[in-house]
This record gives sequence, C-alpha cells and structure tokens, in this order.
Amino acid sequence: MKQLLTAMLLVAFTLTGNAQNHKFGKVSKEELEQKQHAIDSTASAAVLYKNENIYFEFADEKGFMQRREVHERIKIYDKEGFDYATEKIFLYRGNGGSIERLSGLKGYTYNLIDGKIQKDKLKKDGIFEEDANEFIEINTITMPNVKEGCIIEFVYNVTSPFLGIDDIVFQYSIPIDKLDLRIASPEYYVYNKKVNPRAFYYPDIKSSTENKSATYKKTVQNNQASRSVKNYSSGSFEYKVNVLTANETDIPSLKGEAYAGNMDNYRAKMSLELSAILNSYGAVEKSFSSNWENVSKSIYDGSDFGNQLNKSNFFKDDIATLMASATDDFQKGFILQSYIKSKVKWNGLYGFRTHKGTRKAYKEGEGNVADINLLLIAMLRSQGVNASPVLVSTKDHGVPLFPTRKGFNYVICMIESQDSYALFDATEMYSMPNVLPQRVLNWQGRVIKDDGTSRWVSLRPTGKAKGSTALNVKINDDFSVNGKVRRNITDHLAMSYRKRNTGISDDEHRKRLEKNNGDIEVTEIEYQNGTNITEPVKLSYNYALKDGIDEIGDNLYFAPMLFMATKECPFKLEERQYPIDFIFPFEDKYMINIMIPEGYQVESLPESGIFEFKDGESKFTYRVKENGNFLQFNIALEINTSFINSADYKVFKEFFEMIVEKQSEQVVLKKV
Repeated sequence: MKQLLTAMLLVAFTLTGNAQNHKFGKVSKEELEQKQHAIDSTASAAVLYKNENIYFEFADEKGFMQRREVHERIKIYDKEGFDYATEKIFLYRGNGGSIERLSGLKGYTYNLIDGKIQKDKLKKDGIFEEDANEFIEINTITMPNVKEGCIIEFVYNVTSPFLGIDDIVFQYSIPIDKLDLRIASPEYYVYNKKVNPRAFYYPDIKSSTENKSATYKKTVQNNQASRSVKNYSSGSFEYKVNVLTANETDIPSLKGEAYAGNMDNYRAKMSLELSAILNSYGAVEKSFSSNWENVSKSIYDGSDFGNQLNKSNFFKDDIATLMASATDDFQKGFILQSYIKSKVKWNGLYGFRTHKGTRKAYKEGEGNVADINLLLIAMLRSQGVNASPVLVSTKDHGVPLFPTRKGFNYVICMIESQDSYALFDATEMYSMPNVLPQRVLNWQGRVIKDDGTSRWVSLRPTGKAKGSTALNVKINDDFSVNGKVRRNITDHLAMSYRKRNTGISDDEHRKRLEKNNGDIEVTEIEYQNGTNITEPVKLSYNYALKDGIDEIGDNLYFAPMLFMATKECPFKLEERQYPIDFIFPFEDKYMINIMIPEGYQVESLPESGIFEFKDGESKFTYRVKENGNFLQFNIALEINTSFINSADYKVFKEFFEMIVEKQSEQVVLKKV
C-alpha cells in the first residue's frame, strides 16, 4: 500500500511539475495526456491556469482608464466538460456614450493527435455579440474542435472608462490548479475589500503599495482676435498604487448539493466597493461610502422609482369600479394584483428601476418588474392603502456583500395593515399574497417607506404549503394493480404545479405523471383550478400498474405507497458544508386504502411510528390499520422549518434515510 501511494504521488507530481509553463501557447503533451484531474477524479474539466491582471493607465484628456487582462487555460476531460469551452465576456455601457471595449481576443484548442499537438485557432465565426439589455453587451466565444481530453486557452483585454471593478471570482464549479491575481489601483481611488463570508474557501490576499509616474499632455485653447489657436502643455506626476495580489493553487470546485439553493451564495469571491475619490492632496473629493439606509433612500429618490409611485391619473377611473366591493387592504391588494396581471404582461426583465415608466407600461400592456410592481403600489396608495416597495436580490443574483445599489435587481410590493403585512408580486401569473415566485425567496428584502426610512423584512415563507393525496389500491388476479389518485395542493406547491402543467395537453400531462414511475398507465386525468389561484389545485386520475407486486411462493410483497414512495435519499454526502434550503415549509399527506384480494390474508405489516427531527422541526408520521378487507395507511411528512443548518446535516440525513427506508417497508400477504 505504501509503495502504491508513493507511486501515485509521484505521478501527480510529474503531471503538475511538467505543466508549469503558463505562457500563452505553451501547452505541454503531459497536460494533454491527463485522463483525469490529479486531485478531483470526478471533475469533468479543470482550470489549469488563470491570470487576471487589473490596473489603471493614465490617458490624455480621459484620465485613468481601467484595464483588465485575462488569460485562461482549461483542460476538458469528458463530454460533460464541453460547456467550459464557451466563455461569456460582459461589456458595460454607461450614460453619455461611455462603453467598455474588448481587444486582444485570441484563443486556441489543443488536441493530441498521434502523439503530436494539433492547434485550432478561434475564428470570427466562433465569436458572437448580443445585447442583453441597454446597458450590457455580451461577447460569447465558442472554441473550435472541442474533444474529450483537449485543452482550450484564450486571452483578452477589456478597457473600461468606469471606476467600478467587477467581482473577482476565486472558485468555479470545477477545480482551479493555479490562479494569479493582481489588482493595482491609483491612490486617488479608495476601494473597500469584502470577501464572501459565507464561502468555505478563503483565498490569501496580500496588500502592498508601489510608486508610479505618468505623463500628461493638455490642450489649451487660446482665442485671439482673428483666429483660435491651440497650445499644448505637458508634464508628469508621481503617485502611489495600492496593490492586491493572490497566488492560489489547488482551489477546490464548488460542488452543488441537494437543496442548497443558489450555490453562488457560497462561492469564494471578492467584491471591491469604490468608497471615495481623493484629490492630489489626499483629501476626500467625493465620498461613496454608504449604508443600507442611504442606498435605499438614493434609490427611492430616483425619477424611475419613487416618482413613479405618485402617478395615478392615468388609471384612477379604470380601477374605481374594482375597488367598490373591497372590504380591507389585503383584499384590495389581491384585486389590484389580479387586475394588473390581466392588464400588463411581464417582459421577463428584472430591475428595481422602471424601464418604460408605470404610465407607458400600463398603456402599452407590457413592462419590466419595476414597471409592474411599482404600478401596483401606486394603485394601492391611490386607494389609501399603506403599500411600500421592497428591494430584492433574486436567488440567481446572490446576496450583496456590502451596501450598494448593485446589490438589488428586483422589487416587490408590501402591504401593512393592523400589525400584519403581506407581500405581492404581480409579475407572476400564479402568485398569491405571501406566495411569491421562488426567484424572489432569497432570505430578506429592504422595504422603503415613503418618508425615506428603510428596514429589512424576511422573504422566507412562514405558512406551510400543503399536499394531500388519496390513493386507492386494488390488487388484480394477475397481481397487477389499479386504482385512483386524488390530490389537492396549496400555496407554493400549487404555484409550482400550475407553472409546469397549466396549459399543456392531457397527453403531455399523462406522460409527466407516468415518467419515472415504473410500468404505469395513467388515464382519465381531471385537472381543476389550473388558473383559479384562490382554490387548491385538484388533480385526479386512474392508474394501472404492472410492476407493483412481487409474488414469491404463496406470498405477495409490496410497499403501500407504490409509485409514490421516495425511492432514494437525496442527501448523499457524508459531510456537508452548506445548509439545506427547502425554500418553503410544507406538509405532504397520503391516505392509502388497499383492498386485500380474495384468498389472501395479512402475514405482516410495517409498524406504525412517529419520527422527529429536532423537537418537531421536521416530523414523519406512519400509521397503519387493518379494517376488515382493507388496509389503511396514513403517512405524512412535515417540514416545519425550511432551513436546516449544516451543523445538523448528519442528524437530518439519518432522519431522511429513515423516511426512505420506512416507505420501502413491505406489506406481506399470505395465500390462504
């Protein structure tokens, strides 16, 4: 064993040792011959090297311009790693024609063919430009001739007139063998550094200073009596540069885990907030340092936000009749939310700032998130309802690390009445008060009052979504099974089901019910309240199952939940770094009625029992009763808190494994 370990270490050392030339284009045969990653054998790809160099150059008439140079080399081990042969480069546009520019883009794909390195160059047909919105242009590069075992490599430069520095990402979904980072900013720009505190990998970032000098040339316009004369002056100046560096090796991949939510919340990354601009004497010329209160107020004061909440003349007459029957503020919220859903279609764009403005969105029948939800707030306020905007960072946007306007990308509505509140989102067709789309359920949002004050409010649902299923089971002479399923679901469970299944054909619905449920045939589907969101979703269908019963000798064996049982525990890891996030609390109940076939009697049944996790935070109930010719099972899973800390993972994993095991326990019927 010791000799084997020594040999493996030697191989790993040889592989990494021969791959130390990180100069662009110097890919080695040893790198191409690698069949799997030396540390993470499950990796479909790995970053062999990444260099990111960010600095500022002084340019005449423009001042300091930001430069970002990127060099990346990626090894692709199998087909699952092909996605890493595509890179997206985001370029930002500002007001007044300011724009970031891409230059120096080149790339190659390397393959080992008959012992020789073959090089394929990235060409223009592999580069695609598109506008994500009015502020962002995306340049997508797709590398040529990508095969299993190949290496891709690319370099590019971005020149930016903006002082904001993009987040620095230290961790990918694949391992990184070596990463070199350097950020050099002039002493006149003060950045606050913040590394993601939720990450489990923490890079070693070093700080230092350097002396630099720059030359300048200024144009001076002299207007003389008969003509205009341009004169030039030049000079130089010295300044200090603040430098951040990181030289990391063997950065582990950020692996997704079941029910972990947005993994980006746990990614190792660093944000740099521009907090101040200093003059040449070191005094603060402009301060950007802020807190969430100031950030919220600055957003509210914008013409594309708070100003939109005071406009009501264009809809006042339209909603007067609607409001005549409303008896309380929450009912007004539901009625107006439903009205806006029918009147203004969401265009799929996020944003806390209006794109068209509430008036134009209302007239044209389409708008972004802010157009729609600020319109809802404006309507409610026109009816005397205490309604306020809530700024949100969606789940795919992550959690902001410091107070900044960029920390939010969404806005919803909150109604407060009689010491309680409800949250509304009129962009989602199937949403209800306090039943928000999952994209919004990202821990907490920032509610802004009309007096400019703000506070955090929880976005996590407290009410339980409920599912209730009645399953009738009849065992036939050929040991096939048939029966009927009736299912009712509410709240977030109902919203998810409606989004997936409302509007599809019965045939497609049948295929979805049959998928991954064994040799089953579903017929006579009845789907009710697909669009009536005030009522639970109701679903019923008949089924015929051919593989639900095992006959061994004179005995019949089967699990009472049949095709509805949870087949395996989703929590596979022995250790877990991240919390479990079910998003919302829920309760799922099953009432199963099994007819004992003629000529058989009960030999054995699973035992009844109640199992709890952490004093009832989660609970599993399993009750069985023999009643004449019928077996009756009442089975229920309650997840009363949707967030399980990683410290409790092992205990919860055991709890969930017990649930899966209990659902697989067999009823045994003996032939009389």
